[in-house]
Amino acid sequence: LKVIAIDEQLRVIYEDNVHFDKDLPEFKTQGGVYIHSDRLTVTSPVLMWVKALDMILEKMKSSGFNFSQIRALSGAGQQHGSVYWKKGSVQILKNASSELPLHQSLKGCFSVSNSPIWMDSSTASQCRALEKAVGGAQHLASVTGSRAYERFTGNQIAKIYSQNPEVYKQTERISLVSSFAASLFLGTYAPIDYSDGSGMNLLQIWEKAWSKSCLDACAPGLEERLGCPVPSHSVLGPISPYYSQRYGFSPDCKIVAFTGDNPASLAGMRLQEGDIAISLGTSDTLFLWIQEPTPALEGHILCNPVDSQTYMALLCFKNGSLMRERIRDDCASGSWDEFSKALSSTAAGNSGNLGFYFDVMEITPEAVGIHRFNRDNQEVVSRFPKEVEIRALIEGQFMAKRIHAEKLGYKVCK
Repeated sequence: LKVIAIDEQLRVIYEDNVHFDKDLPEFKTQGGVYIHSDRLTVTSPVLMWVKALDMILEKMKSSGFNFSQIRALSGAGQQHGSVYWKKGSVQILKNASSELPLHQSLKGCFSVSNSPIWMDSSTASQCRALEKAVGGAQHLASVTGSRAYERFTGNQIAKIYSQNPEVYKQTERISLVSSFAASLFLGTYAPIDYSDGSGMNLLQIWEKAWSKSCLDACAPGLEERLGCPVPSHSVLGPISPYYSQRYGFSPDCKIVAFTGDNPASLAGMRLQEGDIAISLGTSDTLFLWIQEPTPALEGHILCNPVDSQTYMALLCFKNGSLMRERIRDDCASGSWDEFSKALSSTAAGNSGNLGFYFDVMEITPEAVGIHRFNRDNQEVVSRFPKEVEIRALIEGQFMAKRIHAEKLGYKVCK
């Protein structure tokens, strides 16, 4: 959990963090999560998140931070995680005693104590059922921006409802991680914003309203448990009196809707129409600001957090830096300098030689293995010479990104 305070010139005046594993060892998480025995189910304890918030605010208080100066507060949470509030919890949240840390007041408030998160992939059967119920994967993508994905919240809710109908029955509100965090500051249930809500397989991205057919396919009475979605820049109301009494926040401090980490990245990088941002990580990610999207079976279309009339596209490629590092080790003695020299020694276009390198099953497209093609478009079994191999990898990865972005409606300006 990270906090950053900035002034009106966007200068950073305070930042800090709480590390879940190290600072909250009593929850016994690894990487902030529990990986269950089936290796598919991945969750995080909700109370750990609340306790981390208590801890970071206490750290700020003991450092002498002046909370009364804060005019507005917003945040981002990991996309696709969900929190399940037990019936009657909103009253406990509203009336939390400022004498107690918040996690003590809320410890009995969650019908599901371990929240499903973005790493979970245990809902394959629910995904297939959802696609079937609404007329297929492409139709679901056309309505909600994505085909059914295991980590998406609608499918996680469907799993909880089918496996624990009593638990679902006891649940009065379902939050995303982002709207959950906003609720803690608001002192009542915060709405889900359009942008983070687009990662649920439940929101009609064109109408900005829940899809009845998707809701009905996942669980009964779901609309009332989700509340009405709102634009990502909505001012939700003033901060809960709890924070004024305990930490000295001004009662006029405004809470602005929280959103997902991916939409927040698009906003934070100040992308504008036609811009494209590429994150070269373990997985490679593409962010696009897009006017007229064409949802496809690969990639995601989300409502744009900055401009509710436009969209953002998200493409994820699993074989990112790990693949580049393997080719670096194989072809450049493990040296990025050697890798760069080899890349510079070959001409753009690589004399028609091209490669697609997937050590693990790729997300976009669903493929695995090493596939090399020569200038005559024939698949080559043997390796390319080292410098040709390096350029084939880099050009193949970036051409794939462009092709899949264009499939989602991205247009390269001439």
